[in-house]
Amino acid sequence: MQGLAVVLFPVLLMLFALAMERVEFRLRRLTVREQEVQEFLDKASHDDVATLAQEGLPRALARFHLRRKRGLSDDDDVDLTERRAS
Repeated sequence: MQGLAVVLFPVLLMLFALAMERVEFRLRRLTVREQEVQEFLDKASHDDVATLAQEGLPRALARFHLRRKRGLSDDDDVDLTERRAS
């Protein structure tokens, strides 16, 4: 029985390490730079913060950058959202 434990422990440890590597890889893809977060916190509108609360930071940052790229103000963004909803 102890011999079986000696053989299985390293195998299980390697499988665990491989699983954790996959988790780390996925988390690394989802990371956001500190500068992006700081810019978002400084200039985000109420709708951007609501998106952050509902859908998470990656989606809120994407919406924030899209709005800034288009050069829309906060009021224009609300009008655009209302037009899409109707």
